Amino acid sequence: MRILGIDPGLATTGWAIVDFDKECNPIVVDYGAIITPKGVPVPQRLLEIYSDLEELIEKYKPELAGVETLIFYKNVKTAMSVGEARGVILLVLEKSGIPVKEHTPLQVKSAVTGYGRADKRQVQKNVQMLCNLDELPKPDDAADAIAIALASSR
Repeated sequence: MRILGIDPGLATTGWAIVDFDKECNPIVVDYGAIITPKGVPVPQRLLEIYSDLEELIEKYKPELAGVETLIFYKNVKTAMSVGEARGVILLVLEKSGIPVKEHTPLQVKSAVTGYGRADKRQVQKNVQMLCNLDELPKPDDAADAIAIALASSR
């Protein structure tokens, strides 16, 4: 099965394509981040996320997508922008006919580290180990997207 993991954000949306063999072993196909520049109007940034995600779906043809849910933010502006990006992401996935599994950050961290309060570095290290990667996946958003794909395989 091929899973697209997505860590939503307006400035940086992490993504990862992970294949799973019959024994459910992960094979990272590709990963990266959609980065939208500050100073560009929000509608243009959302369109960039939409377009880039459409291209990724067309290129890799995932069978399932995992998307991190919106968590509580102290900064309302940040919560709104992440919510807008999530809305665009969910729209592209629905339009493409890709089923979606949603996970809280705590669920994702628990899936890859066994501890829901693990820090970013621990998530990266465990993703590297679980996927037999030569180096820590970067940026953090891409590592999170791989972790989301791993959580979605269960």
